[in-house]
Amino acid sequence: MMERRELFSFLSSSVKEFGKETTKEELIVRPPYFAEIAAFDTECQNCKGECASLCQEQIIIIGEDKTPHLDFSKRGCTYCDACAIACPSDVLLVENKHLIEVDVVINKNKCLSWQGVMCFSCKDPCLEDAIDFKAMFMPQINQKCTNCGFCIARCPVEAIDIKKVSL
Repeated sequence: MMERRELFSFLSSSVKEFGKETTKEELIVRPPYFAEIAAFDTECQNCKGECASLCQEQIIIIGEDKTPHLDFSKRGCTYCDACAIACPSDVLLVENKHLIEVDVVINKNKCLSWQGVMCFSCKDPCLEDAIDFKAMFMPQINQKCTNCGFCIARCPVEAIDIKKVSL
């Protein structure tokens, strides 16, 4: 006969194993000033990470592979050009400026507003007015979105996801 403690141990390990199976590959979001994605792997290896140190919002993180990626967990990108100006190897150039290559989506199952709770946490930091609310409880991201990421950190239930750009 299985004891209670063993049962909970078994259930806990099953949940952990289930989570491992469903863990998806981490999405690497690059600063919005590159022309060739391959240049990160070849040119950033000998760099001192000037792009990260000069980022006004401090969202550029230098990964273990010595390449820069964006972390929207606290703030978003203002497209200020500082990282491109600082890049000594020309991987990032101001003239290559484009939108951050992700799709920003609201997960309706997690979103408080979609569950009937009045919440405007994502709309408030949006400088582009890119989030519309239909009937006060259904936020949707519109075409004005610049993928800056400011809404992501502000969501109290992590209901805003970034995904690979759909082609």
